[in-house]
Amino acid sequence: MGKVMAGFTMSLDGFVADPNDDVSLVFKWYSAGDVDFPLPGTNRVFKISQASADYLTESWSTLGAIVTGRRDFDVSNAWGGKALMDLPTFIVTHHPPQEWLHEGSPFTFVTEGVEAAIERARAAAGEKNVGVGGTQIVQQALRAGLIDQIDIDLAPVLLGAGIRLFDNLPEPIELEIQRVVEGTGVTHISYRVVK
Repeated sequence: MGKVMAGFTMSLDGFVADPNDDVSLVFKWYSAGDVDFPLPGTNRVFKISQASADYLTESWSTLGAIVTGRRDFDVSNAWGGKALMDLPTFIVTHHPPQEWLHEGSPFTFVTEGVEAAIERARAAAGEKNVGVGGTQIVQQALRAGLIDQIDIDLAPVLLGAGIRLFDNLPEPIELEIQRVVEGTGVTHISYRVVK
């Protein structure tokens, strides 16, 4: 069985987006390099450094399913109606959007909470890893002890305000650095969650 991993691009002061959900400053590294990097499942192509391309290729190739939240789904406009990275995508929500509840929908809506969503994603992923996104979903999964690894793409910017990744954690969570990769305009850091 694979790991449960959270991965985000984050500013040095801990924000994944500004107060208006704008990610342009933290995502500048997606156009700071000279290597074409197609985003799986989309027609988008990033221009990143070779080091970042190698890191993302290796990391993303281990994923077998994605879990995220309804807010992430809504803010992202349902990713244009396509499952994230062409992987089984599970959306944690209290109220599934009726327009997406049909046979062949690229999304599975889970109303029983983050634990149930991760359990279903693990079954879909098989031996591969499960990626967890959405700040509130990551926080819930951390509080429940379900996250094994945190991958941070650290952007060299201070936003000063916005949406924090690690709010609402009731106790310290110890991390162990596993890997550091320096890209152009970003530092990739992988942490193991000490349990």
